[in-house]
Amino acid sequence: MIFTRWSAKFPGTQRRTAARPDRPVTPPAAPTAHSAAPAPAGDAPAGQPGTVPAARAEGPTGEDAPPAAPPTVDALSVHDILGTIPALVAVVYGPEHRLAYVNSAYAGVFGTRPAGRTAHEALPELAELGLLPLMDQVLRSGKPRTVKSRKVPAGAGGDRTRDGYYTFTCTPIEVAASGPAPDPEVACVAPHKGVLVFGAEVTDQIESAERLRASEARQRAAAVTLQRSLLPQELEQPDDLIVAATYQPGGTDAAVGGDWYDVITLGAGRTALVIGDVMGRGVRAAAVMGQLRTAVRAYARLDLPPHEVLQLLDGLAAEIDASQIATCVYAVHDPNEGRLLYASAGHLPMLVRDADGTVRRAAEPTGPPLGTGGWLHTSGSVPLASGSSAVLYTDGLVERRDKDIDEGVAALERAFAGATGAPDIVCDRLLRSLGITAAHDDDVAILVIQNPVRTGHDAELFHNAALELHGGTEAAPRARAFASGVLASWRFSPELHDLGVLAASELVANSLQHGTPPMRLRLRRTDRRLIIEVTDGDDHLPRRRRAEPVDEAGRGISIVATIASSWGSRRTPGGGKAVWCEFALPRT
Repeated sequence: MIFTRWSAKFPGTQRRTAARPDRPVTPPAAPTAHSAAPAPAGDAPAGQPGTVPAARAEGPTGEDAPPAAPPTVDALSVHDILGTIPALVAVVYGPEHRLAYVNSAYAGVFGTRPAGRTAHEALPELAELGLLPLMDQVLRSGKPRTVKSRKVPAGAGGDRTRDGYYTFTCTPIEVAASGPAPDPEVACVAPHKGVLVFGAEVTDQIESAERLRASEARQRAAAVTLQRSLLPQELEQPDDLIVAATYQPGGTDAAVGGDWYDVITLGAGRTALVIGDVMGRGVRAAAVMGQLRTAVRAYARLDLPPHEVLQLLDGLAAEIDASQIATCVYAVHDPNEGRLLYASAGHLPMLVRDADGTVRRAAEPTGPPLGTGGWLHTSGSVPLASGSSAVLYTDGLVERRDKDIDEGVAALERAFAGATGAPDIVCDRLLRSLGITAAHDDDVAILVIQNPVRTGHDAELFHNAALELHGGTEAAPRARAFASGVLASWRFSPELHDLGVLAASELVANSLQHGTPPMRLRLRRTDRRLIIEVTDGDDHLPRRRRAEPVDEAGRGISIVATIASSWGSRRTPGGGKAVWCEFALPRT
């Protein structure tokens, strides 16, 4: 009674038990052993309009009631499924791809389409998207095909205010007969092979990818700008050499590398040439590179031998970041010697090409990379006569994952042997010969040096003159006479002639007082400067000091520093020192 009274509170319960007209009616099951007595005869049958069903006890109740049968996919029509999905759907049949169906999403993008017509007539957008040949392939092969990210311009149909992107999949299907129709072009009256075109919108993904690519491009541009800002903005051009360099960032990511190069004029016509590589990529590598490059320039001003510069760099690299490995070549060109004095810290060998085209590798000494500590670097030398060239480079130029690095260096030798022209042209030719493109995955730095052959008027602008200083006090007047004659022959102005003679006299007097034999006075003229240099066998470097009025000596270096454009001193490789000064020549 209680159950009957509870169920009567829900009128319309009988409607849930009535058979749905669009589904087959399952005949009622026979009563079971648990069935209760039938309802009284006077009660109206269940399902009659306007009646309230009596309590039914024809099955188990409570926890013993069997679960209701779930609906099956077979009960859903194709229209129910395809018509409600947000993807674009079109169904065509036959070799002409006659239209059988488009869903509401398709019509919303391209507008309504008349059934029965060919795809060329009814679906011109598929031709514009290049899908018709693909549909032919699907129909012939019976295999699905997919094209990705096809652009559908805004205003192509429907109510669309922006461009859309869709990935289309064409799947072979069989279109069943739809029965007789008054117009045979409107319906498929017999089974045909067809194609289901399914378009999934990927506009958000494409736009996100575009934003990501744009962001990566901006980050890469910023990274490359950072990298280039750490490199020399303009190479110093020495008097006696022609130099050019190039830097090619590697890969397409935003990570910067640690390759660097530099050209440093040291005075007295000497030039330091540097190239290095901090292993790895990223801001840390670039930061270490920037600090090392700055340190090299500072140490170069001390005019130390190459191996001593690397020794100082080795200790500094360990202090900057012990986890970073860096390699470096530091070379010094002295026009008076016609050689390159160099030292290497784990770097690839420098290549030198003679005037006859012969290319050779600079013999190592090569020490370990910077930052390892506990290693005494040594210097070596290689001739660089007139007409010779040299190239310094980083490993990105010659290293490949599938080849030994010696093969890459050998390929560079062959390319360098045939790479003629100005240094900047040689840089470009080496990049092309070694296959370096914008997609190369490693940074590349190249520094090319040429010692040109000077002829004609150019040759008249470069002169050398030297005098061995023997004897005691008589060496000073002999040096003044020699300097006066040389400067007169070089046709300098009287003012510059007198200043040059005074500077030579003071440097020789300083060497005679504080130095030891052998002594030499050397004068050198370039197209831009006059260089006066005195060498002796004592390695104590002079320094400028303020002389008191009562002092009888100590004014020589101050006089030279006052009248010359610049001056300096350095220790020479064989022991001893060189003191020099320069006068800038007026531009003609």
